[in-house]
This record gives sequence, structure tokens and C-alpha cells, in this order.
Amino acid sequence: MSRLPITANYRRDGDDWAVVVRADGRELAATAPGLIAARLAADQFADEIAGRYADRTVVHLLDGDALAFSVAYLHTRAGLAPPAQRRREASNTHDQVIDA
Repeated sequence: MSRLPITANYRRDGDDWAVVVRADGRELAATAPGLIAARLAADQFADEIAGRYADRTVVHLLDGDALAFSVAYLHTRAGLAPPAQRRREASNTHDQVIDA
């Protein structure tokens, strides 16, 4: 059988964490009291969705960003406070004209 790609997208929901797991046209969602609990829920959802697929890949995202999830999760596992999330600023147009 082919590989099943699965995404698990996390976001803060007040003091809790919300996670939505998507794959194969299905979507499962949960809210948990912490990031580790949300990750456990995501793993259970991935098992449920994967079903007949022996080979699967799960990508964990924090508001759509895999690196941000990894940083937050590793900080949490180490007992550290996750670093503050950086907001990406929209790029501004420039008034400068470059003459060729």
C-alpha cells in the first residue's frame, strides 16, 4: 500500500490546545489541557485515520508551521516555557525606484 500523509495542526485555545488531524478526506479534532496531551490525542487520531495503511507520515504543525511546533513541543517536554510566538509581519511595498 502507499504512504498516507497526515497533518496535525495545533493552536492555542485559551489555556488549552486545540488539534485538528486531517488525512484521506477525514478530519478529527480535539481540545486538550496541554500540548503533550494534544499530541497524544493527535497520535490516537492518526492511528484511527490510518487504519488500513501500514506506512504513514504525520506532520505536526503549530498554526501551520512545523518548526514552530517542534520548538514548542521540545520546550514543553523539557519542562520549559515555550518561547513566545513571533508574528510574521507583512512585507511593505517600497517607494524606491531603481533605474536601469
